[in-house]
Amino acid sequence: MTAIQLYDTTLRDGSQQQGISFSVKDKLEITKLLDNLGIDLIEGGWPGSNPKDMEFFARAAKLKLSHARLAAFGSTCRVGKAASQDVNLRALLESQAPVVTIFGKTSTLHIEKILRATQKEGLRIIKESLKFLKSSGRTVFFDAEHFFDGYRLEANFALTCLREAEDAGVDAIILCDTNGGTMPWEVGEIVSRVTKVVKIPLGIHAHNDAGLAAANSLAAVRAGCLQVQGTMNGYGERTGNANLCSLIPTLKVKMGLQLAANLASLVATSHAIAAIANQPLPAKSPYVGTQAFTHKGGIHVSALSRDKTSYEHMDPALVGNASNVVISDLAGKSNIVYKLKAFGLHEPVDDDKLAKVLQELKQWENEGLSYEGADASFELFLRRRLFGHKAPFQLVKFISLVEQDRGSNIEAVVKIRVGKAIMHTAAAGNGPVNALDGALRKALEPFYPQLKHVELTDYKVRIIDPASATEAKTRVMITSSDSMKEWVTVGASTNIIEASWLALSDAVEYALVKK
Repeated sequence: MTAIQLYDTTLRDGSQQQGISFSVKDKLEITKLLDNLGIDLIEGGWPGSNPKDMEFFARAAKLKLSHARLAAFGSTCRVGKAASQDVNLRALLESQAPVVTIFGKTSTLHIEKILRATQKEGLRIIKESLKFLKSSGRTVFFDAEHFFDGYRLEANFALTCLREAEDAGVDAIILCDTNGGTMPWEVGEIVSRVTKVVKIPLGIHAHNDAGLAAANSLAAVRAGCLQVQGTMNGYGERTGNANLCSLIPTLKVKMGLQLAANLASLVATSHAIAAIANQPLPAKSPYVGTQAFTHKGGIHVSALSRDKTSYEHMDPALVGNASNVVISDLAGKSNIVYKLKAFGLHEPVDDDKLAKVLQELKQWENEGLSYEGADASFELFLRRRLFGHKAPFQLVKFISLVEQDRGSNIEAVVKIRVGKAIMHTAAAGNGPVNALDGALRKALEPFYPQLKHVELTDYKVRIIDPASATEAKTRVMITSSDSMKEWVTVGASTNIIEASWLALSDAVEYALVKK
């Protein structure tokens, strides 16, 4: 079985994405996450370019990594300068990183127009820089920048650059699709030709400008590359780098290649790094997204209940994900049966009841009350309709008062029945939902003290039919948490306060039902 080396550059190339700025603490935390995932090489940054990366390498040297090795990144020496006198090359060695990766121009366009040097000088700075670094006893990789574009422009020169790197004793050569515009079949053909010229290990570093970084990486592996470079969640400049979250399971599960990566921790690692980067992870992300194994259509769910492989390309548990079914106007009975099992409601339900629930569900959907993404409200809906569930409290009335003055005071009054007791309470808040929440808690906490640990963590409003202007129906979704888990509830009405109340009361009722 072929072994593939995984090289992560989230901390360097990934941090070049607009909106991402890692602190040293962030980088250390991500390093530990990548090590636990089983990444072989972690590129920590460019020590010659900024003090933050120098500090990172100094602190990272004290980390007790179980598997990964750290790599420092930089460039060849400057044109007209000796490698031994180059400040940036010396900074790479001073970083104490056991692996050093440097990039060099392999395209005549970049040698002549960007560096304004001769081809001979371009070859010299590659060979001398790599020889200087290898003399330190480090593992050294050469990133052949713009290689595929350079090969198409002048293949002989691009290949000569690789031969100079090989002669310098470099440990591996990484072929870079720096502009991200090469096609997968071109990558396969070119890598195959390179393997006939270069005898040391090859790697692939692909950018995603044409949306093909993962496909190009796979094509390169099939043609002979043994190292794959990329970033977690595909972070990177412009449209990003090859996404390791897609590549790792594809290489291991689909292609049967040997990787050190721990697949089962992939989803958790992806989400943890997204949180540190402060970047929302797209729900549709392959393998790791919350919708990657989510099903909505009734026909799909029906087939899925008989055989999971009917609409899932792999077992989601392999990457730490799970199957999910959402409820909408596209649902069939099978969707409801699936959700009943997921909610732990195992009592048998006859087909007539299911049919009535399905009809009512679609009517609610038609009127704007969507349970998609609001499992807590849907579970309560099923409990009420199928199992005769009664809420532990009933609303008698509520009043929301907004007084526009310097303080912009907002008050809410609720009248709640709990058993035979009537609770009449009021609270002020910084908004009508906050005030209602306070008044409801004040009424219920004497009976249910566990509600002290429940808090509202998110509040979303969507106008369902904006053409109706101020008469439009509003859908409110509330996320709540008790520090152990989160749940989402929904309410809909032409009155935004009423919609908020419906979602809020469901949130509190769900907390009590689950306890």
